[in-house]
Amino acid sequence: MPNEMPLRKIIHVDMDAFYASVEELDNPDLKGKPLAVGGSEKRGVVSAANYEARKFGVRSAMSGYIAKKNCPHITFVKPRFERYKEISKKIRSIFFEYTDLVEPLSLDEAYLDVTINKKGNPSATQLATEIRHRILEETGLNASAGISINKFIAKVASDINKPNGQKTVSPEEVISFLEALDIRKFYGVGKVTAEKMYQLGIFTGNDLKTKPIEFLTEKFGKSGSYYYNVVRGIHTSEVKPHRIPKSVGAERTFNENLSSEIFMLERLEHIAEELERRLKKATIAGKTITLKIKYSDFTLNTRSKTIPYFIADKTLILETSKELLYQEELQNSVRLLGISLSNLNTDNKALKKIDDKSILVQLKFDF
Repeated sequence: MPNEMPLRKIIHVDMDAFYASVEELDNPDLKGKPLAVGGSEKRGVVSAANYEARKFGVRSAMSGYIAKKNCPHITFVKPRFERYKEISKKIRSIFFEYTDLVEPLSLDEAYLDVTINKKGNPSATQLATEIRHRILEETGLNASAGISINKFIAKVASDINKPNGQKTVSPEEVISFLEALDIRKFYGVGKVTAEKMYQLGIFTGNDLKTKPIEFLTEKFGKSGSYYYNVVRGIHTSEVKPHRIPKSVGAERTFNENLSSEIFMLERLEHIAEELERRLKKATIAGKTITLKIKYSDFTLNTRSKTIPYFIADKTLILETSKELLYQEELQNSVRLLGISLSNLNTDNKALKKIDDKSILVQLKFDF
């Protein structure tokens, strides 16, 4: 490991099948049975699946129809996001007892920088164990964790011993861990990229490491330098407690496919109202409006327009969304519509930045 690299003690906590586990917690009769949150036999998309359902190939973002086909005895339950947010808030309150450097990625996962922590404990491994125990004790839910010198390795490590486990990759183990890792386990390498890497003879971290940066940049564009660095344990992104959103959006999946633009305009009005509410709550405005259209065959189409001024008003958002809807002829009946606003005014919002010098540590330290 390069001596000049800022070594940190990072924990990535990831709740195990969070939405499904909450449903099992509140309804013990569901425990041990294949369960999907969201979707249905006829409509909808699976938001989450428990581990019993995953054995049958049921995954998030899968249509309810396919989930039922893969697992005929699966149970579908409607998502209860307010309940998930309630428990997520309790979990985050536990995190803040250990460090103020908490970066939530979603309701069910977060990074914690415990290089300097409120418990004064030099062992990130012990802290992760204690945090997971606290979560189980106070919410009844299991969490997994990854512990290492940066966010990338910690996130990869948290998946190694799931569910209800943890994995520590110490500074001395980083290189060997990454070299032996299946390329599909690298965070940021999706299914399409993995297939492309296979065709190039890249199956493990060690294979990736043999490729020069010029080769990777040529084959993968800007992502090439990212792959070149992370396989060498280089990832300098800090844990940022105040993440600036890049976009704010709202969308709806319909009970029945829509083929009439008149009905779509009615739905867009409701979506624009919800988006306005979210923007005002966050005191955010933006310049780029994007209309998302998902057709009945699950193909996705997005149309965007950038205007010269910041907006957050539903009337202006809806006006532009209508224009985008009529921009080109619809290809099929529509199952989902969404509106998002990007190119936000958050660039002008100053955030307090942590001085790197306060978290630089020696190469060897307890994990």
